[in-house]
Amino acid sequence: MKAVRVRNPASLDSLEVVDIADPAEPGPGEVTVKLYASSLNFHDYAVVAGMIPTEDGRIPLSDGAGEVVAVGEGVEEFAVGDRVISTFFPKWRAGAPPMGSFETTPGDGIDGFACELATRPVEAFTHAPESLDFLGAATLPCAGLTAWRALMEDGKLQPGQTVLIQGTGGVSLFALLFAKAAGARVIATSSSDDKLGTVRKLGADHTINYKSNENWGEEAFEWTGGRGVDHVIEVGGPGTVNQSIAAIRPGGHIHLIGVLTGRSGEVETAALMRKMGRLQGLTVGSRAMQQRMIAAIDANGLKPQISDRFALKRLADAFRHEESGKHLGKIAIEI
Repeated sequence: MKAVRVRNPASLDSLEVVDIADPAEPGPGEVTVKLYASSLNFHDYAVVAGMIPTEDGRIPLSDGAGEVVAVGEGVEEFAVGDRVISTFFPKWRAGAPPMGSFETTPGDGIDGFACELATRPVEAFTHAPESLDFLGAATLPCAGLTAWRALMEDGKLQPGQTVLIQGTGGVSLFALLFAKAAGARVIATSSSDDKLGTVRKLGADHTINYKSNENWGEEAFEWTGGRGVDHVIEVGGPGTVNQSIAAIRPGGHIHLIGVLTGRSGEVETAALMRKMGRLQGLTVGSRAMQQRMIAAIDANGLKPQISDRFALKRLADAFRHEESGKHLGKIAIEI
């Protein structure tokens, strides 16, 4: 089968398309999946760019969507022909989150889905939404589930609340999608007026260019009539979290998902305490959360925002496009 491997020292130039043996037949509790699509996440980029160490020859990409072509002994959840998507934390089935570790995350601790076939334990997959094709379904396991967990699982988002999203990447646009479906209002920030125009068409109620207004947190707070926003999808980290604190209402929830502006920095803890705000770090979600998200997507007919499509053999070009920041939404990979 065709696959892509990353060679050490990892870089986009070290990605190579290779022919490798098909995976073994599924054993007890395993399934074999023919993969049709994947999508890019920042975590994937960090692996292939050498920011996150991994073993030489790793097959990247944590997201995968495909069709079950063989089942092992004792498998009852899946049958041949079922459409499935991957799980980011295969061992986290439900309940409280484990200590953050990527030892079993596809494309990091184990081989990912930049390949044509994969044999894995059943917990490595869930059923795909019936309402989405493979490309749409492949955008869900990392970015989609992260946004879902933040707002719906941990945040308990309610109709009429206000959500602030930062930027126009996959997690932020999924948060927009889920928030509008739940009856919430959305404020979106970006450095691009063109992207903000598109986000308004996707349903954003108010947009702010953070280059034009560095105090965008204050503007967001004022737009709510001085009440403050209920939830912030915080993808920047230390460079943006203080503006997020300025934006939230008393008791508001900042969901710390990314650290695009760096791994450390000064946080205005006194302002956070004065607002009695909740700053919570989170990474993706459990298999049970994914199943609930999929049910909601099917029930509401929600469609992910796909910005661009690349063939598997052009994976390096896809990552370079992600690196450029020109995309709006998810970059899908056709396998």
